[in-house]
Amino acid sequence: MANGQLVAEFPTPVRGPNGLQWTDEGLWVVDQWSDDAYLLSEQGEVLRHIGTVTENASGVTFGDGHLWTASNGNTAGRPYRSTDTHLGWIMKLDPHTGEMVDRWRTPDGGGIHGIEWDDGLLWITAFQPKALWLVDPNDDFRTVRMFEVRWDRLHGLARDGEGIWCAHTSDKVIVKYHVETGVEMEVIRCDPDGPSPHGVSIKDGQLWYADANFAGKQNHGTRTDGQEIGKIVWE
Repeated sequence: MANGQLVAEFPTPVRGPNGLQWTDEGLWVVDQWSDDAYLLSEQGEVLRHIGTVTENASGVTFGDGHLWTASNGNTAGRPYRSTDTHLGWIMKLDPHTGEMVDRWRTPDGGGIHGIEWDDGLLWITAFQPKALWLVDPNDDFRTVRMFEVRWDRLHGLARDGEGIWCAHTSDKVIVKYHVETGVEMEVIRCDPDGPSPHGVSIKDGQLWYADANFAGKQNHGTRTDGQEIGKIVWE
């Protein structure tokens, strides 16, 4: 187990940055307050800003030319909309307009925090049981693989070699699981007085994080000085 420091990289233009995904165009971020999606430059400048029908946005990824969001259901940050269902959905969106192309219910019927594209497949988090699922969006979301984990509150995901990183927000740890076996390969323990990792993504071997600091919900020892996006440094 390694100790990790979460170091802010630039001021975030997003009130509640909950999901991250690096792409060739830049860094996609979803805002848990507004449910909008932002494409940022490496310096944090807003390159694109789109509205979405996501509700309680908790994760984002990019694949097959589309933006995919983790719609956790039952928003607490904005007024209800006619499109809200208060249910957990995997949303497939147009990355230029935010328009919904398709959507699917989560495998366990509950909420969803993390989502990650993996060469035509999708990794997603689930809570009943606490597990990571690999599903095929081109085959009616058929389950390819699933493994349970011991840590609570699975959140942001980032594929890395033979593993996949998963932020466990309340425990303030980021765990790398082997994608075939689910065995824990590495564990990064974050400063208990520092940010709470929500979204995670990886760029050129460097892990990034987002701290949504969303109303202080379920965050043990969460700070009160705002939200941030930055890099994860560990020993």
